[in-house]
Amino acid sequence: MNNDISDKDKKDWEEFLSSDEKLPNKDFKFSKKKTLKTRHIDLHGFTLEQANITITKFIEDCYQNSVSKIIVVTGKGLHSNVEKDPYVSKDLSILKYSVPEYIENNEELMKKIIEIKDAKIEDGGAGAFYIFLRKKL
Repeated sequence: MNNDISDKDKKDWEEFLSSDEKLPNKDFKFSKKKTLKTRHIDLHGFTLEQANITITKFIEDCYQNSVSKIIVVTGKGLHSNVEKDPYVSKDLSILKYSVPEYIENNEELMKKIIEIKDAKIEDGGAGAFYIFLRKKL
């Protein structure tokens, strides 16, 4: 390896040091959090059929209005009336699992969705989930 620095490189370096030009801080650029356009919907008290119809309309509306993140609150199913139906498991809440499954099985909705994932504790934790939408074409 050659340790000699050319006169041109030395001159360029000295000019850079004496100028007011600053290098962009790439770390700072990526540390900024993007603010996403977010909407919420609470499905507490809905039947499964009502929840599916409502969430379909809500996702369509959010997509049309360039919303990028939806927080869907389903609850944990602790107060649902599943004990009245012998064919429904008392260990599983109805909307908590059924609504995301309904969305994932709906091809038209999934074309508008990037990802569905569990919510953070401050947004409802186990009783909620996020839907991240694609940009409208």
